[in-house]
Amino acid sequence: MQLSKTRAAMNAFGKYVVENSKQNLVDKGKNSSSSLYESISYKVSESGDFTGLEIWMEEYGKFQDKGVSGVKVKYETPYAYTDKMPPPTKLDKWIVRRGIAPRTSSGKFKARTISAAGFAKSIQFMIARSIYMKGIKPSMFFTKPFEAAFKNLPEEIINAFVLDVEQLMKNTIKNK
Repeated sequence: MQLSKTRAAMNAFGKYVVENSKQNLVDKGKNSSSSLYESISYKVSESGDFTGLEIWMEEYGKFQDKGVSGVKVKYETPYAYTDKMPPPTKLDKWIVRRGIAPRTSSGKFKARTISAAGFAKSIQFMIARSIYMKGIKPSMFFTKPFEAAFKNLPEEIINAFVLDVEQLMKNTIKNK
């Protein structure tokens, strides 16, 4: 088996998925803090006859990618808000970065927390309630580049990868 070609194909695959996922985050306006953007990476690893690819990102990336169904608006996603809405206090920095934090006429920030503005008037609460009701629309920022890259993998690499996985499974079962 030519692991160098498999490794090169996996590197090209990982690079394409990571670069396009990051670009999709920017294009779709999902790059508010840059923490998700900066967390997306990949690594090609080899173990014996097996060559594998790992792709990492912040855990909340899966919710941005696949979306989350709200109480009233549903999406085709495995994730859903059911009985708890997102914590309003976790939205404060996002509100400031997005430029929607209320300001006084002199330009200073107004109170936006529940304790300072009151429960019903808090912008944090209103946004958290909106997310709870409407959910988070799927952006597919990761899924689309992954599927596009997978379609472009040469047939021999797919077959080699399947054989590698089968061999790994056989070895794993024997070792147990």
